[in-house]
Amino acid sequence: MGMCCEKMMIGRKKCMEYEVDGPRPRGRPKMTWREVVKEDCQACKLNEEDAMDRSKWRKLTKDVR
Repeated sequence: MGMCCEKMMIGRKKCMEYEVDGPRPRGRPKMTWREVVKEDCQACKLNEEDAMDRSKWRKLTKDVR
């Protein structure tokens, strides 16, 4: 069981630190997945408190799709 959990944690870490491909301004470092999500949430005016209320989060993110 311990080995399985370790593999899952490694996978999560890779996902959280995934670098998004695509064009970017010269000299700027690549953005991580977390940074992209943070920017998207700011653009849609979402915050952590909204994410804690499942029904509110679903309503707000449904409008964005």
